[in-house]
Amino acid sequence: MRFMILVKATPNTEAGVLPEEGLIAAMADYHEQLAKAGVLLDASGLQPSSQGWRIRYQGGHRHVIDGPFTESKELIAGYTVIQVRSREEALEWTRRFPAPMGERESAEIEVRQLCELDDFGACDALDRFREMGMRA
Repeated sequence: MRFMILVKATPNTEAGVLPEEGLIAAMADYHEQLAKAGVLLDASGLQPSSQGWRIRYQGGHRHVIDGPFTESKELIAGYTVIQVRSREEALEWTRRFPAPMGERESAEIEVRQLCELDDFGACDALDRFREMGMRA
C-alpha cells in the first residue's frame, strides 16, 4: 500500500520562506528512518505556486492559469510517498512526521492512499500502464 503525505502550504511557504536548519535536520532524520525501514519511495518540497500554473479543462478547451494561487490552505508545499503493509503502519509513520513549519507554527499534513491499477477494475487500457512499469 502506498500513501502520500501532503504538507499543506502556509503563507510563509507561498512567500518562498525556506525552513530553518533545525527543521531541515528534523526532516532529514525522519526521512532517514523511513529509508532505513525500506518504506520511503519519494519526497520533495515544492516551489511556491507563483512558480507554477494550472490547466483548467472546460467545454473541450484547455486554459492555462498562471500562479500564484490565493488560497494557500488548498496548496501543497511538499510531499513524501511511503509504501507500507497497512493503513495502521502508515498512520504510525505519519504520527512521527516532524511539525512541517516548526514546533511553534501551525501546520497541517494530509495523508492519502494512492490508487493501484487493480483498483480500477478490468480494462485493456490498464495493460498499457503495466507495460510502462506504472502501478497507477
